[in-house]
Amino acid sequence: MSAMTTAYASDALPDGTVDAVVIGGGAAGLSGALMLARSRRSVVVIDSGTPRNAPAEGVHGLLGLDGTPPAELYGRGREEVRSYGGLIVSGEVTAAEHAAPSADGDLRFTVTLADGRTLTARRLLVATGLRDVLPGLPGLAEHWGGSVVHCPYCHGWEVRDEPIGVLATGPASIHHALLFRQLTDDLVYFTHGTELDDKTRTRFAARGIRIVDTPVAEVVGDRDSGISGVRLADGRVVARRVLAVATTLVARTEGLAGLGLPMEDVPGGGHRFVSGAAGATDVPGVWVAGNVTDPMAQVGASAAAGALAGAFINAVLAVADTDAAVAALVPAANSAAATTA
Repeated sequence: MSAMTTAYASDALPDGTVDAVVIGGGAAGLSGALMLARSRRSVVVIDSGTPRNAPAEGVHGLLGLDGTPPAELYGRGREEVRSYGGLIVSGEVTAAEHAAPSADGDLRFTVTLADGRTLTARRLLVATGLRDVLPGLPGLAEHWGGSVVHCPYCHGWEVRDEPIGVLATGPASIHHALLFRQLTDDLVYFTHGTELDDKTRTRFAARGIRIVDTPVAEVVGDRDSGISGVRLADGRVVARRVLAVATTLVARTEGLAGLGLPMEDVPGGGHRFVSGAAGATDVPGVWVAGNVTDPMAQVGASAAAGALAGAFINAVLAVADTDAAVAALVPAANSAAATTA
């Protein structure tokens, strides 16, 4: 059995090879680590401490935990992983690469941290999440996660009945507008240089969605009270309390190039790691879970994907452990036969 029977001291790396290194300490990574630790696997989570939803006041749509602040949710998750012997390490991964296999032919990976320390693991779970890239519009980024939102399911109830604007970034923004129209009767769609055909304009008019074709120059407001409106290129200000914008979803891949994980583009811009069943990749020994491979997944879906990947990693390791044990019987049997001959 390879197990961590006690939790390691914070940030003190274990000697030798661990069963799994989880890169990313969000919902997917911690859930995967929890499954592995509960299966008595030695697991280390490398947590950069920069979750995507850090600016949000609460996590929503998560049954039993709706409204929990992200920092509180992840704090609980880290303690749960530690309670089963898992190790949480604060740090950034600068390299993850294949290493020479073990004597029995099992896979090995080397993970290097920004401070130069290294870990060796039998399997990897990549759960680094993604980065939301906002349009380069003055005043937009400073209100991100507050009065500038992207997901009607993550933030919709909290902004219901407010004067909401949708800043178009492409075709997907049309559906975005229909979803936010469910939450308010006062919705303005800023085309912001994107195309809007006559059929869509008719549909918007039928739903009472006002269309503004004049380009947007900046978002107006302050950090304390949030946005107050949208200034157009002609100087007019359209009063709004909330602005919804579809971001470009870019997987966090820093330090992972050495693994050779296949990637693909995301509709509307951005990219993600390609994955199959339970987060398996085309690279043996490496799984991916959460927003790094499923950009639209909310916290609950990411956590479920991480747990499933963790369970599959444990199952694969169980087979590898058994194969190694069987292989060890052969030389032992031959030695016994030679002794009695």
